[in-house]
Amino acid sequence: MKILIADDDRNLRKVLRSELSEEGFDIDEAESGGKARDLLEKEDYDVLVLDLTMPGIGGIEVLKWMKALEMSTEVIILTGNAAVPTAVEAMKLGAYDYLSKPFKMDELKVVIGKAFEKKKLFSENLVLKAQVKRQSKGEKLITKNPSMLKIFENLRNMAGSDVPVLICGESGVGKELIARSVHDFSHRGNGPFIPINCGAIPETMLESELFGYAKGAFTGAFAKKLGLLEIAHHGTLFLDEICELTLPLQGKLLRVIETGKFFKLGGVRETEVDVKFLSATNKDIQDEVGKGHFRSDLYFRISSVTLSIPPLRERREDILLLVKYQIEKNPAFKHRRFSEEALKILSGYPWPGNVRELQNVVHRTLLLSRNEVIEPCDLPADLNATSKASGKRLEDIEREHILKVLKEAGGQKGRAAELLGVDPKTLYRKLIRYGIHR
Repeated sequence: MKILIADDDRNLRKVLRSELSEEGFDIDEAESGGKARDLLEKEDYDVLVLDLTMPGIGGIEVLKWMKALEMSTEVIILTGNAAVPTAVEAMKLGAYDYLSKPFKMDELKVVIGKAFEKKKLFSENLVLKAQVKRQSKGEKLITKNPSMLKIFENLRNMAGSDVPVLICGESGVGKELIARSVHDFSHRGNGPFIPINCGAIPETMLESELFGYAKGAFTGAFAKKLGLLEIAHHGTLFLDEICELTLPLQGKLLRVIETGKFFKLGGVRETEVDVKFLSATNKDIQDEVGKGHFRSDLYFRISSVTLSIPPLRERREDILLLVKYQIEKNPAFKHRRFSEEALKILSGYPWPGNVRELQNVVHRTLLLSRNEVIEPCDLPADLNATSKASGKRLEDIEREHILKVLKEAGGQKGRAAELLGVDPKTLYRKLIRYGIHR
């Protein structure tokens, strides 16, 4: 627990620091309201023990300032008997409780403990809100492929370990679902699981998203901000597309993995976190290291355990399972089914966008077709064409499929990537690879 004691009585601060430090708490002191505000701007405190009557800026002014900035620190007011009405005013401003001087040390410790519990509940609520949107769209891992089943066995075997895990595989194979399973199987399963796509956030924003920032760190930083590393405390941080991190950010991340400590942007004091790190990439990360695009020391750190997820075309036994799951999970489709001929086409298609593309195709087909039984004619035309072109190379089939989807999307690459179920950067790389410029 991190506690700030703000009181102009030096002797009282000294006694409180001594007593509370023996409980293992991290204590800072402020001799005035102004000093308390300075410290609160720089650090995140769980509890503030605040005297109401201090020279200059008093306790009420500090409380009003904290309320305006929506700080989550719980406040315990210290006051003389004559100032009880003012203490009641402080409670209305959001203070947790108040104690009249003189008070018993055990009484203060109990109130601090209860305030800390409330602060923890507030933080846990933030974490839950951060996960609701992702979990509401959650998918289950469906497989009977031997390679995938072996991966699940490995996940269970390393449940008690906090070593970093690197997940490799093409776009759309389900790397985040694997990451979520790593978290769920671990002893951190009841803690937060916080995913961040390093390739989807502008470079200028990514550092502040990860590490947070102190008030005044840059123009527009009117209040300090929690980073995802802090929100993932006692849980798991999943860094998708980790190869998209810049080299300077890679260095900062390496330090966090090695020490568990970091500085917020503009911060002057280290923040310590307890986080399990999972990473994922659809690139050849060793090739990125060889080109100097990815730090070798960070690569060795994040790849203590490496899981390679096979593409869907190498686990065709999962295709029909995934189609069935897509139908069953949506009550509106419960009376629908695919004919044997349609399932044969789905099973024979190479799925360059992997599971994500399969899900999109099945969902769109079920939405657009009015037939109870889905026939080959209800499927996208390029799937039917592919089934008749089994002699073609996979690259040729994929190129034709991308061109078809691009045409369907009116040439809009972002929309085409969405229809294909791949990240826009993946689509751009394939366009370059296949020489598709317009």
